[in-house]
This record gives sequence, C-alpha cells and structure tokens, in this order.
Amino acid sequence: MSEQETITKAIGFWEKNNKKIVTILGVLIIVVGGYFTYTNLVQIPNEKKASEELFAAENFFRKDSFTLALNGTASASGFLKVIDKYSSTKAGNLAKYYAGICYLQNGEFQKAIDKLSSFSANGSGQVEAKAEGLLGDAYAELKKNDEAIKHYKTAGTLFQEDQAISSEYLFRGALLSEINGNTEQAIELYQIVKDKFPRTEKGFVVDKYLTRLGAIK
Repeated sequence: MSEQETITKAIGFWEKNNKKIVTILGVLIIVVGGYFTYTNLVQIPNEKKASEELFAAENFFRKDSFTLALNGTASASGFLKVIDKYSSTKAGNLAKYYAGICYLQNGEFQKAIDKLSSFSANGSGQVEAKAEGLLGDAYAELKKNDEAIKHYKTAGTLFQEDQAISSEYLFRGALLSEINGNTEQAIELYQIVKDKFPRTEKGFVVDKYLTRLGAIK
C-alpha cells in the first residue's frame, strides 16, 4: 500500500469514527482527571487528618487507657471516631485493629470480633497472624472453642518467621483441642510446636503435654 493510500484510509477512518473517538477520549480525560482530583483533594488530606487523630488515640492505648482510646475525649479522637470519619483510609483501617484489642481488654468480646474481622492486614503476614490470634482469644472467651481453634491454627501458620507468635497460638489451639476432647488434634498441634519451634518458650515445655497425652513414652 502506498503512502497516499495509507493517508486516505486513515482520513476515511477518522471521518467515519471521529465522534466515537472524541467521546472515548473525553470520558478518559474525565475519569483520569477525577481520579487525580479525588486523590489530591480528598484522599491525601483525609489520610493526613486520620493519621493525626489516630495518633491521639494511640497515646491513650499506650497508657492502657482502653476506654479512652476507644471513645476519645472532647479534645482528642478515639479509635471509634477515626473509624467512623475515615473508614476508607489506612489509618481508619488500622483503628479497627486497635479497637478490637481495646474491646478485648475491656471484656467486650463480640465487639472485639466485629472490629478485628473488618480489619485488613493489607498483605502483612505478621500483623494478620496477630489479628487472627486475637480473634482466637475473643472466641475462646465466648466459649466458642471450635472457632477459636480455627483462628489459632491460622495465626500459627500465617507468619512462621515470628516463632514466638506462631508457637504461642498453636499451643493455645492445642490446649483448647484438649478441652474439646480432641486428643488427636491436640497432639498434632503440640507436635508442630515441638518440630518447628523447639527453641521458643512453648517449645521448651511442649514435651510435658505430649507425654501427658501418651504421644511420648
């Protein structure tokens, strides 16, 4: 095809489709422009405000003032306010994790479950493992042992690089399995602690529990 024929064909295509092309380009400009406007005028400022208010709640949390950390004061936001105002931000998401811990410390176990279940670890295996372990604690307090064991097992396997967390929650799952009368599962979980985490606090004592269940003679 000659250069002239190519040009003629291109002109013909434009004349036939120019309205569609202009419309598509217009939509793209609106979408891209809207995204950058939202990011710069809404999302980034909200992230900053949420982080500032979260910091105030964290100060109460560090002092073990869990009710104040949840509800805040007249001059300082608590985690619940951060969640309510900035739920779509990273700080708002993290506030759910903190709120779950506060509720757990205050003995409000179902509320702890609600907040921890809505929290996203955003790919952090270590944080997710901790959240799963806390869920296990809350379910255990409610005597929902099957749910607790499920979360303890998940917490113990999500981030095995943290041997202290992994061994602790697997051990708790094993103890609850014993309480449930599931000796086979208890032995399985104790054995994982023995094999994978022998130099942790729970690894040093696990033989006693395996012996008690007849797994070690």
